[in-house]
Amino acid sequence: MKYVKLAAIALTGAFWAGLASAESLGIYTHRQPFLLEPILEAYTKKTAVTFETVYAPKGLAARLKAEGDRTKADIVLTVDISRIKELADTELLAPLGSNALNQNVPAHLRDSNDKWTALSLRARIIAVSRDRVGKEAVTTIEDLASPKWEGKVCSRKGSHVYNRALLASIIAHHGEEAAKKWTLGLVNNLARRPQGNDRAQAKAIYSGECDVALMNTYYFGKMKFNNDKPEQKNWADAIELAFFNQADRGQHVNISAAGIIKGSKKKDQARAFLEWLTSEEAQQIYTEVNFEYPVNPRAKLSNEVASWGKFKMDSLSMNVIADNSPIAQRIINETGW
Repeated sequence: MKYVKLAAIALTGAFWAGLASAESLGIYTHRQPFLLEPILEAYTKKTAVTFETVYAPKGLAARLKAEGDRTKADIVLTVDISRIKELADTELLAPLGSNALNQNVPAHLRDSNDKWTALSLRARIIAVSRDRVGKEAVTTIEDLASPKWEGKVCSRKGSHVYNRALLASIIAHHGEEAAKKWTLGLVNNLARRPQGNDRAQAKAIYSGECDVALMNTYYFGKMKFNNDKPEQKNWADAIELAFFNQADRGQHVNISAAGIIKGSKKKDQARAFLEWLTSEEAQQIYTEVNFEYPVNPRAKLSNEVASWGKFKMDSLSMNVIADNSPIAQRIINETGW
């Protein structure tokens, strides 16, 4: 039976068993292995399909161009919108062609040209000091440029993909000039030069260096339950998560995303894997293990993630955010963020 016929029916146990003939799928990924392994292990247990994974934080587009049809990779998994769109724009991704993906993932989280789909969400919230501020003190992202926060804000570098996507969303909503003014206000409010990762911002709040910071939500869960580095539990205890712009456009989110590599010889198997990744079953792993938000609206949140509170999500298309990213980077360079 051909795959195009299967797309219209439920995925049966016999179908999953049949995927074992694929033997393995090759993955190129920006995602850190510890975030990916639980999901791959679950799929292998379900289907007997195994994976050959290459962690490639940089230079992935150049690598795929060089490999061409000789590539051993079938799927690419990225941690932001800019990287996946770069692959799509350089004709390195094949069309997804999946009704299941279209049903599982809202349109604003998928490529308008059908080359990639989001797999999970991270709200890029404002982390605030539990003792000194409280989450009620910040209600919009625009607040961070207010003079009342002078010397009280911490951030990783603006050029990091997480912050660049956030600024790109502000450009989309307010225009380039207003976004630059906001960035100048934010930089003026910094308690220290931009540095470290998102966990370092929580540590800075804990140590009293600053009162508010930008952070992706899943880091909060990773710190809160970090038995290997228990000092991070103290960092998590010191902060609260403030979802912003809930009275207007909604909370900005960052995505992890995936596409099928154009040179893949196993496109049907790769498509089936992506469909499973957006199913309620796999989305439950994302939220239970990685503390991420599901892209599938039917998937339930883990108890921990649900305890952080509900939020209204900004429905701005990820394509628009990607289109504004070069402008965002120019503003970041000009303002010193």
